[in-house]
Amino acid sequence: MIDEPFDVVVVGGGVVGCAVARLLSRRELQIALLEAKADVGAGTSKANTAILHTGFDAVPGSAEARLVARGYELLHAYAPSAGISVEATGAVLVAWDDEQAANLPTIAAKAAANGYTAARLLDATEVRELEPHLGAGVTGGMLVPGEHLIDPWATSLAFAEEAVANGCVVLANRHVTECEVGAELTVLRTGDGEEVRTRFVVNAAGLYGDELHRRFGFDGFTVRPRRGELIVFDKLARPLLGRTILPVPTALTKGVLVAPTVFGNVMLGPTADDIDDRTATGSTRAGIDALLQKGRRILPALLDEEVTAVYAGLRAATEHSDYQLTASAAARYVCLGGIRSTGLTASMALAEEALMLLEQSGLVAPPTPDDRLVGVHRTPLGEAGERPYQRGGRIVCHCERVTGDEIAAACSGALPAHDIDGLRRRTRAVAGRCQGFHCIGEVCALAAATDGRTMAEWLGTP
Repeated sequence: MIDEPFDVVVVGGGVVGCAVARLLSRRELQIALLEAKADVGAGTSKANTAILHTGFDAVPGSAEARLVARGYELLHAYAPSAGISVEATGAVLVAWDDEQAANLPTIAAKAAANGYTAARLLDATEVRELEPHLGAGVTGGMLVPGEHLIDPWATSLAFAEEAVANGCVVLANRHVTECEVGAELTVLRTGDGEEVRTRFVVNAAGLYGDELHRRFGFDGFTVRPRRGELIVFDKLARPLLGRTILPVPTALTKGVLVAPTVFGNVMLGPTADDIDDRTATGSTRAGIDALLQKGRRILPALLDEEVTAVYAGLRAATEHSDYQLTASAAARYVCLGGIRSTGLTASMALAEEALMLLEQSGLVAPPTPDDRLVGVHRTPLGEAGERPYQRGGRIVCHCERVTGDEIAAACSGALPAHDIDGLRRRTRAVAGRCQGFHCIGEVCALAAATDGRTMAEWLGTP
């Protein structure tokens, strides 16, 4: 049992949980962040489409629409100071038949209802002038100039690192299995029998948010994972498009898009398959084939380019079309449930929502004086800005141009990497076209020399 009780424990170290922990750490509170995996941002938050959304296509009047719009504003302002790479490319919504083209004015009206007035309808000729490599059959489009690319890995990490710098305790490898709500304290028990005591709890557990919700005695939503598979193409494909190519959305999904990334690649996806297994993050033959078929129509030349990687992420879809945000003063509990693909953009606004609900439930959270707050600035990883290798240093990952100093820095500090995946998300090492084939040995040797573990431990081998 951890002796000291916390004021608030945030359960779930994805981008939303990290954003909540960051905001709460700026108050006169004792905060802990519990994460079931070995690292923050290692679940759904690392496997998304990496777009900072305007929220133009959200359902007007929904919690999602309100929080995406607010989150866009907050994260757009925060990212430069935190070293999170953001790139302003804009997006174009493309119609591929007359029915889709006829729906574009409705989508433009929805954007205006959401407060986004910069969208502009385009005819087929204008769309093709903007994106000349599109496939045949374009019937119209809508320009959304405010859509941005963002580094999704750095976002979770920056939030968590700032939280730690301001006193938050990160407790990794803790999966909550039991909850006992007392008169003044709640006891959270983890799978290994450890007990964590706290006055208030914020449920940001993502795919497992409904299970934690029921442990507190509440119902109202059930998570059924929605698997989204994506294909990442080599950086040589980047000249094929100038902005994100969006489909006309359906009631089920935003559809398959083609988007640049801040790392210089091109991404195709995601699929949208409702499944039952909350751990099924592997790619499928059917999913990849479906994406290639879509890609052939959207951007035919893309299929002539090399594939760097494929991956899949699971979104916390529920039977509801909106976020599931609830609070109980009696249980001293706040739930941020059903946060799907827009959670990255909405994360900082969801943190504000959580704080408001906590205060309405009885939490007293006076702000920490500004002179005692610590900010964090990460090394930006995007191609649009200067990278460390351009200032010198020995490159150890040549595909992504990562230096040895970056590897050493990622393995030290308050929130270090503990495995290859953690290194990838902190530095881009082994994420390039060779997927670590040439550099993984040297990268792991540098990591081992920094944190004192063995090469075998870093490689995950006996």
